[in-house]
Amino acid sequence: MQTMWLSGAEWLAVLRIGLGLWWLESWRHKDKKEWFGGSGIGWAAGVAEKHRWVAVRSGFDVVVKPRPQLMAYVVAYAELALGLGLILGFLTPIALVGGLVLNLIYLVLMIHDWAEQGQNLMMALISAVALFGMGWQTWSLDETFGLFL
Repeated sequence: MQTMWLSGAEWLAVLRIGLGLWWLESWRHKDKKEWFGGSGIGWAAGVAEKHRWVAVRSGFDVVVKPRPQLMAYVVAYAELALGLGLILGFLTPIALVGGLVLNLIYLVLMIHDWAEQGQNLMMALISAVALFGMGWQTWSLDETFGLFL
């Protein structure tokens, strides 16, 4: 592979780190008092109850609705963990798969509102490229510790 300025592995690291910064920003910009107070899960509940797919409505009712506070913490701290993991390149394949799952869940939840999909589609695409391109091969703790070779 021929590239300009950086090697292919370094370009994948740039994508990985940029995606990590994006996840970190998703965590940072949340109003934690409001989010943990119920605003985030309350918003998602309103979207889920009007969803055209029965599986989404019933899945939300079974998994999320009974435990809104816990799910608010899971979502927020998953974003933080993904951001730090990707920036540092630590357990990178796990972080990439986890982020891809979160993006896909959001895409399915918001399937009727395509205006909301751009960010999640781009994040999912970067996750897939970094995962299949093994974006942890350089500038990462995984590389330093010899993980996922």
